[in-house]
Amino acid sequence: MNPLLKFFRTKIYTAVFLLVVMIGLGVTGYKVIADYSWVDAVYMTVITMTTVGYGEVIPLNQESKIFTVFLILASVVIMGYALSIITEYILSKNNVEELKQKKMQKNIDSFKNHVVICGYGRNGKQAARKLLAHKKQFVVIERDKEVEEQLQQDEVPYIIGNANDDAILIQAGIDRASSFISALPNDADNLFVVLSTRQINSNINIISRASHESSYSKLKFAGANNVILPDKIGGDHMASLVVVPGLMEFIDNLSIVGKSNINIEEVAVEKLYRENALVKTIRDLDLRRKTGCTIIGYKDENGEYVVNPEAEMELAANSRIIVLGRPEQIETLNRVYNIS
Repeated sequence: MNPLLKFFRTKIYTAVFLLVVMIGLGVTGYKVIADYSWVDAVYMTVITMTTVGYGEVIPLNQESKIFTVFLILASVVIMGYALSIITEYILSKNNVEELKQKKMQKNIDSFKNHVVICGYGRNGKQAARKLLAHKKQFVVIERDKEVEEQLQQDEVPYIIGNANDDAILIQAGIDRASSFISALPNDADNLFVVLSTRQINSNINIISRASHESSYSKLKFAGANNVILPDKIGGDHMASLVVVPGLMEFIDNLSIVGKSNINIEEVAVEKLYRENALVKTIRDLDLRRKTGCTIIGYKDENGEYVVNPEAEMELAANSRIIVLGRPEQIETLNRVYNIS
């Protein structure tokens, strides 16, 4: 709980306690001093504390009148205190939510080269989990206000709004982002958002979800670098488990979620030879001896992939290698080359 709300809640408990004490004193006083019945004592205490002004049940004697004066004065102070605390609590609760939103927006404004996820459904939530596992900065855009509670529970930065509005995209820092994931359930919405994103940031990497194969070419034309068909991938995967179950089970075990389970990692070559100018080829890296990892792929500066590259392949600037290894070997790789 927020400390400020906790503070106000404590003051509310104090006010309620004082009210209960005053009611107890009033009832006891009228019972003892005015010799009222318990019902009449409660009645007189309530109408006195609330200053309703109904008539007395039984005419008061001198002592009872003095007691009533003190009860009225004390009640006015305590009731005023209680009402002020309750009002302040209600207003502060709204203010705290507004302050939290402003603080989160300030945090989002500091992001650079981050990822923007549009939609927090099944696909968007899974993408967020992977990015969290890799400690990658991201912000979620979600138009459904009912999903806000889930976003707060997952402790992810978010913006409530319609991504079709360019102002919402700019609020999410789309002009500073490195990647954009459009995970909306409707292909038409994905198409519009991809088009808007590409117009705002021409260099951003856009990955879009598509429900229908007919939308694939349209999304690519609109500016998406990659288009993912979840149903097609799911169907292919299930069929592969029938045709080549052993191979698929092995591939499924090559997890890339969470540092403790990472078995495959992509590394920029600059991180591997920045401290050694003599490194020119894959053989020169000598990763197998140093870390135990095996290089299974190479991505050149043009984005072309080479599977199982030769040891004599030269390492070009802005290229990347894909390595395979057990979790402890990947950790050794990260430690030796100071990869975070």
